[in-house]
Order: sequence, then structure tokens, then C-alpha cells
Amino acid sequence: MTTLLVPIADGSEDIETVTIIDVLRRGGVEVVVASVHDRKMIKAARGSNVEADVLLTDVADTMFDAIALPGGMPGAEHLRDSSVLIDMLEKHDIHDALLAAICAAPALVLGTHGFLMDKQATCYPGFETGLTGADYVSDQPIVMDGNILTSQGPATAMTFALGLLANLKGYDVAQEVADQLLC
Repeated sequence: MTTLLVPIADGSEDIETVTIIDVLRRGGVEVVVASVHDRKMIKAARGSNVEADVLLTDVADTMFDAIALPGGMPGAEHLRDSSVLIDMLEKHDIHDALLAAICAAPALVLGTHGFLMDKQATCYPGFETGLTGADYVSDQPIVMDGNILTSQGPATAMTFALGLLANLKGYDVAQEVADQLLC
């Protein structure tokens, strides 16, 4: 079974979080939603209550096929500041697992911690200075470089999630899900 970790925090962007979870589950990926806090329930950036499946500490030693980081503020800052998450990202990066981030997360999490060195990446406009070591691509909704997938923000969440699904399960599965969603 293909597995995906979606870490969440207070202030994670509602649309991005739910879109990633929904699209990947529709595509047959086992999605584990993990709170970086010491409680499962978080309040998303626009006020939605989202309950994680587990605490991040519960799955800290688990290897996933990919990790997808939603953006949103201050959610991306909470992800950036989670030492457990950063350790997991480092372990997964060493094993060439797919690391995906959208909105502020490419800059605040991946850029801050050096995952974007010598890569092309995109993010929410205004956060590009945080893409440390990366070549900022402003005119593409999603950018893939090596094992790193980045995207710009809420309006690109569906494209981002389908791109993530295509990388994990193949183009045909992603196209089937896209067709079901009328994309």
C-alpha cells in the first residue's frame, strides 16, 4: 500500500489540507494525518476543526512513501518549528521519498531547513525569499524537481494533489480521480 503523511497544525490552510487528504484517499493512498501538537484536534486557518488520525510523535519512526505539507499561517510556522517533523523530513529525503509542500510551507519549512538547495521551487507569492538555495519559479502552479514537489496556494491545491497522486500511483490513477472530480 502506498502511504502518505500529512502533518497538520493550528493554522494549516483548510482547502489545502482537506484537498490533499481527499484526493489521495480517492486514489487509493493510505493517508495518515498527524498533528504536530500534543492533541489531535487542530483549528485550521479559516476556522475549520480538523481531527488528525494520530499525533506526529506516534509515527515518528515510520517510513512513508511521501510527506505532504499544507501551508497556511501560522500552520506552516508550526510545521517549521516541529523538530520531530524536521527529523522525519531529513530521514525521508535521504531515502528519496517524495517531499511535497504548498503555499507558505515550501519556503517556511523546506527552504528554512535546506531541502531546496539547487532545486527549482514555487510557493505563495511573497514567501519566495524563504526558498533558500532554490530557483524560484513564479509562473507555474506546481513545480517538481527531483523528489521535491511544490505549489503556490489554495487555488492550486487540486492540481497539487493530483500531481502528488500521479507521482505516487501513476498518471492513469490520477486521471481517473481527476475525471471523477470533473477536473
